[in-house]
Amino acid sequence: MTQKTKNISEDWVVVITGFLLIGVVLAGFSFKSPDFKWSNFSEIPAKILAGENLLRMGVQLVLVAIAGTFAAFLTGKKPLRFLAGFLVLFVLSALAQTLAGNKVLQEYNLEAVIFSLAIGLLINNLWGVPDWLKESLQSELFVKIGLVLLGTTIIFSEILRAGMLGLVQALVVVISVWYFAFWLCRRTGIDQEMSMMISSAVSICGVSAAIATSGAIKGDSKKLSYVISMVLITAVPMMILMPYAASWMGLSQAVTGAWLGGSIDTTGAVVASGSLVGEEALEISTIIKFSQNVLLGLAAFAISIYWSVNQAQQTAEKPTLGLIWERFPKFVIGFVAASLLFSFVLSPGKVSEVKPVIKSIQGIWFALAFVSIGLETNFKELFSHSNKKPLFVFLGAQAFNIVVTLVMALLLFG
Repeated sequence: MTQKTKNISEDWVVVITGFLLIGVVLAGFSFKSPDFKWSNFSEIPAKILAGENLLRMGVQLVLVAIAGTFAAFLTGKKPLRFLAGFLVLFVLSALAQTLAGNKVLQEYNLEAVIFSLAIGLLINNLWGVPDWLKESLQSELFVKIGLVLLGTTIIFSEILRAGMLGLVQALVVVISVWYFAFWLCRRTGIDQEMSMMISSAVSICGVSAAIATSGAIKGDSKKLSYVISMVLITAVPMMILMPYAASWMGLSQAVTGAWLGGSIDTTGAVVASGSLVGEEALEISTIIKFSQNVLLGLAAFAISIYWSVNQAQQTAEKPTLGLIWERFPKFVIGFVAASLLFSFVLSPGKVSEVKPVIKSIQGIWFALAFVSIGLETNFKELFSHSNKKPLFVFLGAQAFNIVVTLVMALLLFG
């Protein structure tokens, strides 16, 4: 390992790796994503373990294994040792995606990341993790590569489809809910790191926002896991109950769609909930959610700047531009650059062609990250008594979000 290689920071490594993957796909490399959907156990060997589907998984494995080993090498890891553990992580992530692909569980919008986390937690707490596997548990590296790829799905033109009303609602809801959630967290004694993750998750777009914020502030993976667990658990009752509440209040489909899209945290749950109401509600709810998703890039950039300045002040250093740049998480540049590339440089046809492939690869990195987090986490630490306060605050912030979004939906779409 040369001195020059050692000096490459992890953030620049994930930017390089992420754009190499994007470049490979743009150059024409394509594959059909594996099918993980099933209704009963008999379909698993006949469908998911079928030769063609296993071949699709194999293609994914080769691509991410090469990229992951390359990134590990640049960060100073031993490639062969890393690769051995990486293969195990991939198998576990495929198991998580299979569990998430069950038809019944999909109706409740339980995403693969929660199963990835659960699998890692069970293995670590029941049997423990062997030393040879620990070197491959690079959760932060995997998350950041996934975040660079996530930038390709944040298309700024989507916000124009919502028109001025959708833009106004997205801005008002995101800003007001974020600051209320942050204020509530700090008033109840929750640390700043957890406060920022909760605020972003409640106000912007749930899981993706929490992951992006954690990456921007170099947050604790255990806190991130807890926030994501809260997001996914609360999304299920909201997805089911809010359409009935809208019907009881006599809201129009337009108002209902704007309410659902602005308050439910995950895109999948928004789509499922909007579908229960009607076609107009589904369209408006999806557009509103896309508008909030677009703000994720701007929010991640702003949070990164704030955190860099804040950390400098806490260490009594003068927050000069050089110091801010040194502390600034460089993967955010990759995230925003990918979003700008797919929003303004590539043609809409090209974006539509490659987006599903990149989204599939991004999902693998997040699944790998959360398997790793589970394998590094003690179950009692994740759901300890001290963690009940963030849950109550999260629920309080979510209630505020529901009310504010309803008021804005009535004002703008009523």
